[in-house]
Amino acid sequence: MKRALVSVSDKTNLVSFVKGLAANGYEIVSTGGTKKVLDDAGISTISIEDVTHFPEILDGRVKTLNPYVHGGLLARRELPEHMATLKKLNITPIDLVCVNLYPFKETIEKPGVKLADAIENIDIGGPSMVRSAAKNYRDVTVVVDQADYDTVLGEIKDGGDTTLDTRAKLAAKAFRHTAAYDALISQYLTKQVGLEDPEQLTMTWDLKETMRYGENSHQKAWLYEDALPKSYSVLSAKQLHGKKLSYNNIKDADEALRCIREFDEPTVVAMKHMNPCGIGRGETLEQAWDRAYTADPVSIFGGVIALNRRVDLATAQKMHKIFLEIVIAPGFDDDAYAILAKKKNIRLLSLDFSKKDEPARHELVTVMGGALMQEQDTLKEDYHDWKCVTDVQPTEEQLKNLMFAWKAVKHAKSNAIVLANDERTLGVGEGQPNRIDSLKIAVKHAGDAIDDRTVMASDAFFPFGDCVEYAGKHGIKAVVQPGGSIRDQESIDMANKYGIAMVTTGIRHFRH
Repeated sequence: MKRALVSVSDKTNLVSFVKGLAANGYEIVSTGGTKKVLDDAGISTISIEDVTHFPEILDGRVKTLNPYVHGGLLARRELPEHMATLKKLNITPIDLVCVNLYPFKETIEKPGVKLADAIENIDIGGPSMVRSAAKNYRDVTVVVDQADYDTVLGEIKDGGDTTLDTRAKLAAKAFRHTAAYDALISQYLTKQVGLEDPEQLTMTWDLKETMRYGENSHQKAWLYEDALPKSYSVLSAKQLHGKKLSYNNIKDADEALRCIREFDEPTVVAMKHMNPCGIGRGETLEQAWDRAYTADPVSIFGGVIALNRRVDLATAQKMHKIFLEIVIAPGFDDDAYAILAKKKNIRLLSLDFSKKDEPARHELVTVMGGALMQEQDTLKEDYHDWKCVTDVQPTEEQLKNLMFAWKAVKHAKSNAIVLANDERTLGVGEGQPNRIDSLKIAVKHAGDAIDDRTVMASDAFFPFGDCVEYAGKHGIKAVVQPGGSIRDQESIDMANKYGIAMVTTGIRHFRH
């Protein structure tokens, strides 16, 4: 008779699985709450204490860490000396292990969880059994996922045992399972002790979707989600309409959400190829849409739109007139949804914006052979902290406009220049090898919209005075930039020459 050891925290579909094992000649060894569930279901079980000849101790902290368990798991059946040892010590081989672990993840996700509660939900015996069984997969079947119950039972019914190929796949999954479990524990405890640069970085994600393709159609792609999902994320959004998001859709939507969270007043962000092509704000969402659209009516076609208010009918009617890839907002009025959903190819997503200011986690970017990790750029700034470096002082209205432009330029790719007024971005120049070319693009986009209200934001300092000179010649009256160049004085002198008010922040916002 074969032997199965069953000890699970999540008991979903457990009874039917174990009944199937018993019906196919397995005797069942079980522990604690699992044994009680199986006994109540009328399944004959052997207590773990009857196997180990030792009681559970330390409030259940020690119950399966025993040679009678691990000897039965790790013995290689093809080695006569291993089997002789089992016989000599009266250890029964264990042929199948079904284990899932203490709910550590679910515990630390609870609001206000205490460290002591998290510690008590670190499983020790479970991962040990899983690893022993997985190491000896040539002889032992290890099951850590309920999704595999039917496959395992089917093969046992058909052939008396699982196939070696299946056992190998289950073993690999088992090691992924314990590795992910340990990664969460290490992340949690590392955070508890306040260490920012551990000598080893252990992180884990769960497969959310196999995508049709990646950045281009010839590239395979997969979407993974943080094992501790973030509420304010495109991955947490509810898709109400349209086909699945593509690889590029997700990147654009992520950038749109990063940008829109900067603003509290009714605001619309139009994102194209991970750059804002238009940002508008107003007293109403419709007014904000009008201004975002006017900012760049060409580039917005096929764009990703983020709105920080529930979409109403008036705004939806205007958005419906052009092709948009994605609209993401806190929600949609019924009539607004009805008109937008008439277009088959638009994706409509709703997301809880109340979580936009939750603490940001570190972000990871891969490079060939490694990864870069940094804090997200979520710095909150106050224009009252800025320093005026010119003869002309900015007005309060100009400072407010400069703050709007400063928030916008933070989300354009470097070298980034944004021209704006109190209503919208007028021109955005980004991603150029030099700053003056970005400024020229921004001025070209702004065109005749430049007037006395127009301000300019630069994501990094001016290396020369040419940008300020160009801005002055095109009627720009106020500038915000980080400062810090060894040639800052050239730019200050140029601003004074053209009567420009210029403030420095001491902070730059590169986005490569």
